[in-house]
Amino acid sequence: MSEFLIDRIRARARMGAKAGTLAMLAVPLAAALIGGPAWAQDAAGEKPRRGGQLQALVQPEPPVLTTAFNNSFPIGVVSTNVYEGLVSFDASQRPQPALATRWDISPDGKTVTFHLRKGVKWHDGVDFTSADVKFSVQQIWQKTHPRGRNTFAAVSSVDTPDAHTVVFHLKHPSLVIFSSLNANEGQILPRHLYEGTDIQTNPYNIKPVGTGPFKFKEWRKGQYIALERNPDYWDSGKPYVDQVIFRIIPDAASRAAALETGDVQYAPFDPVPLADVQRLRDNPELVVSTSGYDWQSAYVFMEYNLRNPVLKDLRVRQAIAHAINRQELVDVVWYGLGKPATGPVPSSLKSVYTAEGVPQYAFDPARAEKLLDEAGYKRNADGVRFVLNQEYQNFNETFKNNAEYIRQSLKRVGIDVKVHNRDLAGHLKAVYGEYAFDLNSGRWVPTMDPEVGGFRHYWSQSQAKGVPWTNASGYSSAETDRVIQAIRVEADPARRTRLFHEFQRLAQADLPVLPLFEQRNFTVMSKKVRGLSQAPDSALASLKDVWLQP
Repeated sequence: MSEFLIDRIRARARMGAKAGTLAMLAVPLAAALIGGPAWAQDAAGEKPRRGGQLQALVQPEPPVLTTAFNNSFPIGVVSTNVYEGLVSFDASQRPQPALATRWDISPDGKTVTFHLRKGVKWHDGVDFTSADVKFSVQQIWQKTHPRGRNTFAAVSSVDTPDAHTVVFHLKHPSLVIFSSLNANEGQILPRHLYEGTDIQTNPYNIKPVGTGPFKFKEWRKGQYIALERNPDYWDSGKPYVDQVIFRIIPDAASRAAALETGDVQYAPFDPVPLADVQRLRDNPELVVSTSGYDWQSAYVFMEYNLRNPVLKDLRVRQAIAHAINRQELVDVVWYGLGKPATGPVPSSLKSVYTAEGVPQYAFDPARAEKLLDEAGYKRNADGVRFVLNQEYQNFNETFKNNAEYIRQSLKRVGIDVKVHNRDLAGHLKAVYGEYAFDLNSGRWVPTMDPEVGGFRHYWSQSQAKGVPWTNASGYSSAETDRVIQAIRVEADPARRTRLFHEFQRLAQADLPVLPLFEQRNFTVMSKKVRGLSQAPDSALASLKDVWLQP
């Protein structure tokens, strides 16, 4: 998005442009998307119908079909229909039985016993047992899973007293593990097909064998991934559809056309450009909704490299924060699909979120200029104070526009920002391999418990050169580390919540990262699709309850 275009849109927004412009669409579009789920309202009282083929979209094409060592969302969209976890979640973010029917926690919080579902079989006919769970915990979650190595670090050993009982022994109480036992984050893999192999090169990574509602049938690279109904699924009568075909359509315009013509009926994770959302929403045959993404609770951020002596000055970081109009950023670049963040814990995570006492940095260019002057960075003859290099996660065009908006905002207070347009591999190398950046913008996913994905920016122990999605700023605070460590071992939910509140205050006061806004992902689907789950992770959960209206 050019500087001219952003300025023109900004001017129209100030003037109150006619409906149809980007800025004016933002508020009504966002408001419409966060309303009640239309499919739930339409399906009330209807009896599910069996049969049919669900045409779905997955974009980009996943490299593998297990989250065992790569947890990018396209993998989860497909693989959670094949694999399962010990628990699922209800609409209130509470764990519910899945492969585990119940669980017991010892009084000291250091022993968790799971009682497994009986009669479950892998898709190749082998019995599912506690040995599969033990193998998955110790050889996959704790060794190869990108987040699991931290999430399940407290698990010291796993016992299997019988085929349907698994006992986790913990070094200390760890409430976070229950947020990560679902089908996306804690997939149970078949021991008999993975034991003794290289997990990352195992051939079953691309032809998965699970216990879930759908069995893998075929993968034609660049075209589709086909799943078929598991007739022996433990949840009697489900799934309802006979097949799910995940289509791979790289061109964004073609994806939108496929939805409009009915060739595709279900498409999660922002399948079309934001500029097309209003048109699809106005289509009487389609539903557009933001439900199903609270488990991720994503936010868009800007990270400072504190190795740069200019950015090491807190006043400079505060000035940059005051120079960015985050509401306008949401409205102009993201079509209203978000809201300004108050800190590193999104407001959707109600059990641990707070804004009370958390420092905020309202849009105030005059304040930004004053702070920069006080820090000793006066404008020179051409109006520039200093130059910064910005890297950004190049997931799609909107992230590029996001970086451009930041560039323009900082230019107005005398900071010259050079935006580097790299592919994702180049971005990861520059930011995490070489620390060759000043500003780093992108998207972060704390998950339903921010201990899983929210501490990586802030915990000094998460600094690991060359390892993606870790603390790249170089931020290290003994006080913040103390609070994070306390959260990790706290067994009392109320005390843990208070510690999370303290973490949010410290993070915003030190400001190694500026949380810009809470992102709203969206799903587009046909109104003929019924029964889609309303759980917080439904965009990354199975489609076993989905059925098709004729």
